[in-house]
Amino acid sequence: MTDLSGKTGLIVGVANKRSISWAIARAAADAGARLAVTYQGERLEENVRDLCAGLNDPLVLPLDVSDDEQITKVFEEVEKGFGGLDFLIHGAAFAPRDELASPFVQTSRQGFRVSLDISAYSLIALARGAMPLMERRGGGSIVTLTYLGSTRVFHNYNVMGVAKAALEASVRYLAADLGAKAIRVNAISAGPIKTLAASGIAGFTDVLQHYRDRAPLRRTIDTSEVADAAMFLISNASRAITAEVLMVDAGYHATGM
Repeated sequence: MTDLSGKTGLIVGVANKRSISWAIARAAADAGARLAVTYQGERLEENVRDLCAGLNDPLVLPLDVSDDEQITKVFEEVEKGFGGLDFLIHGAAFAPRDELASPFVQTSRQGFRVSLDISAYSLIALARGAMPLMERRGGGSIVTLTYLGSTRVFHNYNVMGVAKAALEASVRYLAADLGAKAIRVNAISAGPIKTLAASGIAGFTDVLQHYRDRAPLRRTIDTSEVADAAMFLISNASRAITAEVLMVDAGYHATGM
């Protein structure tokens, strides 16, 4: 098992126990890391605090990733509590439900702005805040979560696919910027999982069945498998890997007809 004793991490994007970010948080905590976990809004605060109750002395902090002042405050608290930072998990993503339900050509300017801001720009803002804290540790690892809809058209994914494409491009540019500081930036492209975010996509059950029928492993995946991949990417075992999109989708991305 990966040993993260003495390591510190910031986990962004936990909504409930089904969140991929939460699965990564549990795996990192089990490996010995001390964590700061954020929640978005009062509606999610109680649930996230309850989840974190079993972690080792966590920091539980409010964070709206579209608010630069809140981002600054989070990193001030992380600096105060941890001194430095070894890894960052970015699991923030959002598109208005109406934008997912309507044809892509009907995407509104406001819906596009919000989707790209929260789902893609937030990685840039968080990487900028994490950079000086990771430099104190001699480097670090940043991992974000993406989906195959970044490069292929999926029905009802719409503007979120464009946001994920921007996110993956951001991974490459951030990796180039931060590599000299020994900070690695990678993404995990996970197969479809029943999360809170997925609940906003019409026909999601059909997508899951399609993966079971077509993926080489003839199944979907679960959050623990994404967490295992994240553990690899935040560990020293992946020390020469950056600017990568790691596919964790039972092989579906490789299939044609």
